[in-house]
Amino acid sequence: MKKLYYEDPYIKTFETELVYQAADEKERVYAVLKETAFYPTGGGQPHDEGALNNIKVVDVEEVEGEIRHYLEGELDTSTTEVSGEIDWKRRFDHMQQHAGQHILSAAFEELYGYKTVSFHLGRETLTIDLEISELPAEHAEEAERLANAIILENRPIESKWVSAEEASKFPLRKKLSVSEDIRLVIIPEFDYNGCGGTHPTSTGQVSGVKILDWERQKKKIRVQFVCGSRILAQLQTKYEITRYLSQLLNAPEKELPSAASRLIENGKDLEKQLEEAKETLLAFEAKELYTAEEGEYVSQVFKGRTIQELQKLARLIASQSENADVILINETADKLQFVCAKGADSESDMKSLSAELLQKINGKGGGNPQFAQGGGEKLMSGEDLLQYALRLAGQKGYKG
Repeated sequence: MKKLYYEDPYIKTFETELVYQAADEKERVYAVLKETAFYPTGGGQPHDEGALNNIKVVDVEEVEGEIRHYLEGELDTSTTEVSGEIDWKRRFDHMQQHAGQHILSAAFEELYGYKTVSFHLGRETLTIDLEISELPAEHAEEAERLANAIILENRPIESKWVSAEEASKFPLRKKLSVSEDIRLVIIPEFDYNGCGGTHPTSTGQVSGVKILDWERQKKKIRVQFVCGSRILAQLQTKYEITRYLSQLLNAPEKELPSAASRLIENGKDLEKQLEEAKETLLAFEAKELYTAEEGEYVSQVFKGRTIQELQKLARLIASQSENADVILINETADKLQFVCAKGADSESDMKSLSAELLQKINGKGGGNPQFAQGGGEKLMSGEDLLQYALRLAGQKGYKG
């Protein structure tokens, strides 16, 4: 099959013949052509998209030496003539990103000897993995500066097919992965690399390289960056976010960090005040529950309370009397929760009581004779569970 994307990566449309059409094991329809300008996924670069006879090409793969164009629907079998059209915006973006990766990787290696061991071209950003464990910020800045200087010089980007013997004469940046059909991509006096991807014909067409971030991945450093038109897309996104935050915080762009810090600190203060207010309210609620109950047990059914609030309430009530026994039930739309507590001198066994309640609601929980809690399915109402708990608690077996 003739690979037009190697002859001229700028081909946007082409005419060819259909060799055959079939479906793979996943029943995906694909077409094999006599020649193609569609680049298949490989070497870290995603596949091209576009159309064949106005039917969308959704994937392109090289399988057993043939390039398969996966389609949204079948081509008309009555004709063998095929018109292909490349999604040029996507293709040129990939050309910019791939060439920019070559330049940035070469910059890291030339300046500091940092080798690139893997490369990924994503939808919005791309990454390289450097064979190092730490990346000083000044090294990232210098590599970016050199990469952009090479781009501004508008050096040619050449590609050539060579034999293994011919390839050995070039100062290659990394070891070749093939011994035949070797294709070199060359930026004279800067980068010599074996590569099967598509690239522009000059560094100036990359437009620019911008490192966004880096992080440690196992024993390597993963550098995230963008090239070409993606830099403008990143800038536009960040501008829109910054403008929104400026309006939201009522602060100019340069004062956003301090405005955000003040907002966070104020939020922490408010959270602290709110927590203190909740504690005060719980103390009043505990006192009211204790004084309102005339019997041996302090009990109540709640709806929609948190288990943490029930725990605090139970402990506060139990602390008000050495003989207090507390049973609190919380009811939600689909479950029941409970907390059982006792004062220091009470002879009740809250762990045993809890075990009986958990069986009644098919629940899970834990605790000790002084304090126990649990939750389970809503197999009855909260009031019914409370009455069951009070009956059990009144039995002699639940006294020490």
